[in-house]
Amino acid sequence: MVQDNKALMSPEITNKYGGKLPFLFKVLSIRKALSIQAHPNKKLAEQLHAKDSKNYPDDNHKPEMTIAVTPFDGLCGFRPLVEIAHFLNHVPSLRKLVGDSTAKEFEETTKGKETSDSEQDLAKNKKALQTAFSALMNSDKSAIVDAAKELVESAKKEGSNFAGSGGPVNDGQELADLVTRLNSQFEGDLGLFVMFFLNYVKLEIGEAMFLKADDIHAYLSGDIIECMASSDNVVRAGFTPKFKDVSTLTSMLTYSYAPISEQKMAPVDYPYATLNATAYSSNSAATLYDPPIEEFAVVRTALKSAGAKATFEPIGGPSIIICTKGAGRISVGPKAETIKEGYVFFVGATAEAVLEAEDEEFVTFKAFCELEHAANGA
Repeated sequence: MVQDNKALMSPEITNKYGGKLPFLFKVLSIRKALSIQAHPNKKLAEQLHAKDSKNYPDDNHKPEMTIAVTPFDGLCGFRPLVEIAHFLNHVPSLRKLVGDSTAKEFEETTKGKETSDSEQDLAKNKKALQTAFSALMNSDKSAIVDAAKELVESAKKEGSNFAGSGGPVNDGQELADLVTRLNSQFEGDLGLFVMFFLNYVKLEIGEAMFLKADDIHAYLSGDIIECMASSDNVVRAGFTPKFKDVSTLTSMLTYSYAPISEQKMAPVDYPYATLNATAYSSNSAATLYDPPIEEFAVVRTALKSAGAKATFEPIGGPSIIICTKGAGRISVGPKAETIKEGYVFFVGATAEAVLEAEDEEFVTFKAFCELEHAANGA
């Protein structure tokens, strides 16, 4: 559609992205853990595609954003080093797989320097983290099976005392339940141990996080809106029967470590949507999630009364609108259509779009691309 009518995309976006829509936009309903994975940056994607086009089908990067539609949990980014050290000391089966000498090296390198801003300390800490994580990821398969049995038994037996009572930020029972749940889905999988290296995050409805290329993650449960740069490149290493590429994963990661609060986004009011009086009086809102990339941003619109209306100003790029709750009407120019849960609409560049609620709660998500210079009228 957009290739046949370039005006739908705008000339600027058509030229920049080769006539292709620059983002992918979808709803995921996660009932079973998705794979432990990362997406390559642009340079690595080009290299992987040239070397193995079967498993890496394009040469683009894939930063992505997740917005919770229902309560969500997942594993995202490396934990602060003090938390990883805690688990190496309180989860014997984890320490066995990493190796006692590697675990000691990690502890000695990072102790007292876990939050140092020194470039030298950061480099040493990241190298120690890479060494420990790579040791885990390259564990012998039979050793993983034995360690997993030990881990699950400990989780069931220890309850709230599991993993040293959960460590600095997690609850022991919470982690014990998580191990049991994940083992029921992927019995004996290495991912049961990867969770001790990664932040365990929960998002409430409307909360969001952004994952850069090269950020390791796994989505565990919940319904989410996911928007990402247009690519199918995935480097997997756990919780999956699909192709795994452990050597690429362990070499590509940045090994940045931080609490999950640093990956959560701070949405703001979207300034280019006008609400009518009914929308204002019912506390309706249009909220912008704007990641630090050009390919996409997302607006969540929640209209909370029949007759509440949001009018979106024309923008210099394409939009896709998905309804996740309720029903209403969407108008683009003289054309009006019914929109309700599960419906998807494409809105071309420079077109005004109007959403009007017919239910007491009408929720939509609008993904769009607008280049900054075009948005500023340059």
